[in-house]
Amino acid sequence: MSSSNRKETLLSRRQIEGLIADGRKIIIVDNKVLKADAWLKYHPGGDKAIMHMVGRDATDEVSVLHSPEARQRMKAFQIGRIEGQWKNFLPPIQGGMFKPYVEDAEDPESGSESELTTTSRSSNSEPSSPLFDPVDKNPPTLRQRQPALEVDVEPLPPQVPHLSHLDALTHEEISLTLSKYPSLSASTQSKIVQKYRALNTQIRAEGLYDCPYFSYLIEVVRYTFLFATCLFALHHGWYATSGVFLGVFWHQLVFTAHDAGHMGITHNFQVDTIIGILIADFLGGLSLGWWKRSHNVHHIVTNSPEHDPDIEHMPFFAVSHRFFDSLRSTYYDRIMTYDPFAHFVIRYQAWLYYPILALGRFNLYRLSWEYLLLGLGPRKGPAAWHRWFEIAGNVFFWYWFGYQLVYRSIPTMSSRLIFILVSHMVTGPLHVQITLSHFAMSTADLGVGESFPQRMLRTTMDVDCPPWLDFFHGGLQFQAVHHLYPRIPRHNLRRTQKLVRAFCEEVEIPYALFGFVDGNREVVGKLGEVARQAAILRECQRTVASDPFSHHHHHHHSSE
Repeated sequence: MSSSNRKETLLSRRQIEGLIADGRKIIIVDNKVLKADAWLKYHPGGDKAIMHMVGRDATDEVSVLHSPEARQRMKAFQIGRIEGQWKNFLPPIQGGMFKPYVEDAEDPESGSESELTTTSRSSNSEPSSPLFDPVDKNPPTLRQRQPALEVDVEPLPPQVPHLSHLDALTHEEISLTLSKYPSLSASTQSKIVQKYRALNTQIRAEGLYDCPYFSYLIEVVRYTFLFATCLFALHHGWYATSGVFLGVFWHQLVFTAHDAGHMGITHNFQVDTIIGILIADFLGGLSLGWWKRSHNVHHIVTNSPEHDPDIEHMPFFAVSHRFFDSLRSTYYDRIMTYDPFAHFVIRYQAWLYYPILALGRFNLYRLSWEYLLLGLGPRKGPAAWHRWFEIAGNVFFWYWFGYQLVYRSIPTMSSRLIFILVSHMVTGPLHVQITLSHFAMSTADLGVGESFPQRMLRTTMDVDCPPWLDFFHGGLQFQAVHHLYPRIPRHNLRRTQKLVRAFCEEVEIPYALFGFVDGNREVVGKLGEVARQAAILRECQRTVASDPFSHHHHHHHSSE
């Protein structure tokens, strides 16, 4: 069979499930079946982002996060196609189980499964494809699971007996979330997706993807002024003042690095990456590659306690009671242990929020070096050389900042310490801006039936600020808009916001918008609420531990 014919092979849901059971990384894009195994180690956005899309229709995630050229290249990985609307599997990285596919074997469950879903239909009389490796005739029973379990997560019925305290909280959170947002039925979500894609076409037609280069000229003038003022103050021995200007310089730089990381400037992958590395690594001492790997996962599984690195800050912060279960982070590949230290810190997290974020930049240095030294980025392909360019950039940063500025220009240890602390703590508001958009928003898992646009709007909020303050927020005040369409240049986000608000009204998805002060209040309130839940859980555990016979009575009493 020629490769072009093979690409048009109609694959059934069971065949695709079998491929995934064999360890293949199968994703669906525009009804095409892509096998991404070979691309995994080349992917500039990291391997985890692909793994979270296995078994899913990734059309929206792929189209908003990639350039047209990258989408064109993906056609090389096509192994077939599907018909009709795809019903998502739960990806293996998130715990999905898949049954091996045996050619011509009667599958007792496939009949009931295919009636449930409107997926690709394919007869068993199709010619066998060389892509399907022969599977083990005695598949491991571990992989087997009722298909119904891996699709919609139905909320538990209201009278569930003997729910643990944490499960009851989770159930309550899901029920509350479901009551606020459109139905998860395939027809409702499909309408939302169609309108979302139509809006993308309108945004493109209105020129909102075109970069206003003059705006970046103004940014460069601002950066130059800030850095020159930092050097001027340093020359005159005003170390704290100099530190303030260096901190503001770093704070402002991050916004353009963020744009470049999303290909939001020239829309050319290599050009924008070079701009991003020059800013992030050479001038800021942070790894753009590390940020991309983490940030792409964040854009795909936003606010998921097990999967989104942007809300995984144990033992310092827990934005959901689910962290009390010592969850396993699929991003960091480790258990986020909820130990006595974490319990102690989380009790005070609402008060520690600002002090910890003021020192957040030091942690970013650690994460950046870990990423570069361990070689966590792509080792091959178009982004392989970025690692060496980034290491050079970080060495250059510590030369000009660590050696020339701190060591050579400042005479005493105490002045050096003040300069370092001030410059780093001034970037604190940036960490507040980054966490503000998500910490107060929903962390509920509504299952694989939820569409990309609804998930983004449910987990992200925008900050209301006057246009003259846009430079201070650097586009991060339009996070909900940005999460829907990440490659729109940030200077166009305010105009895009009007269109997104109209879209939200049309599809009846609540659009979260708070003032900066109110947004902060929401976040601190959420942290306080989770801290109270931690205290209640501790009390429950103490009561059970001190009197095992009181457990039934206590449970009965608390549910009244």
